[in-house]
Amino acid sequence: MPTRKTSKKPGSPIRPIYGIAIHDCMKRGNAAEMKKLAARARKHVKDVKAALAALEKKIASTQQ
Repeated sequence: MPTRKTSKKPGSPIRPIYGIAIHDCMKRGNAAEMKKLAARARKHVKDVKAALAALEKKIASTQQ
């Protein structure tokens, strides 16, 4: 399986943005960390919405 390229330092954990990571962050209560995670989550959602729109467009073009 190919590895993901990331701009993070080697050895830094890659934590996917999903409910558990967000809830854990809220439990820690670190405002700066929560703001950073919220910004990352917003970007992720934006990217997923764009990818989904492209996928739906491709699906529509194959059904004609």
